[in-house]
Amino acid sequence: MKAVILAGGLGTRLSEETSIRPKPMVEIGGKPILWHIMKTYSAHGINDFIICCGYKGYIIKEYFANYFLHMSDVTFDMRFNQMNVHSGYAEPWRVTLVNTGDHTMTGGRLKRVCEHLGNDTFCFTYGDGVSDINITELINFHKEQRSLATLTAVQPAGRFGAISLGQEQTKINSFREKPEGDGAWINGGYFVLEPEVLNLIADDSTVWEKEPLEKLADMEQLSAFKHNGFWQPMDTLRDKNYLEDLWKSGEAPWQVW
Repeated sequence: MKAVILAGGLGTRLSEETSIRPKPMVEIGGKPILWHIMKTYSAHGINDFIICCGYKGYIIKEYFANYFLHMSDVTFDMRFNQMNVHSGYAEPWRVTLVNTGDHTMTGGRLKRVCEHLGNDTFCFTYGDGVSDINITELINFHKEQRSLATLTAVQPAGRFGAISLGQEQTKINSFREKPEGDGAWINGGYFVLEPEVLNLIADDSTVWEKEPLEKLADMEQLSAFKHNGFWQPMDTLRDKNYLEDLWKSGEAPWQVW
């Protein structure tokens, strides 16, 4: 099975990092967050990736072009213009990098890679968030549902400290840092899709989260896989620092490999 990853957005809310690189290349623990996402899929036997590039996509291409060198011990002998690789490790990945345009919307990016997908079920997700989701269970759930599309539904925690304060009250009697959210389920990405969904995407201007998903819901062809575990997008510098701290602690929940 193949996995399509969106990696072409501008990432304006993380401009501290994305002014010099695409958002999926922002590093957590010295590795791009894109690498972390791919490792999650790889842990469940999915090693064939299609990356939808856009903004500064050449940086992603250069990363994979030199991936073996990134992971190896190397001696460069300048006198003889030689390179000797002493040891190295490469993932068992097949990576297809497709330029899907700088300003193409999410649905349009997916449409642009359709020639690489064939007629098989495939995975689809965003290149800026990590989770400890069980991809194998997600795929099995999708097959059981017999829907054209399955999305992963998550319940994010609150982003700010919550206080209990009545209308006339001036003394706080309850405070919770990062409380649970309001209980609403939201789209956490990590889709499993049938190739027929591509017919619902008109062109580059199509936003995947609007017309296609709305149409699938109207057709009763959109299922929800409820994930109660860890899920964290990297939208802001605060999010990036939070993920970095988790990785440094040695207990990053998404490290399932």
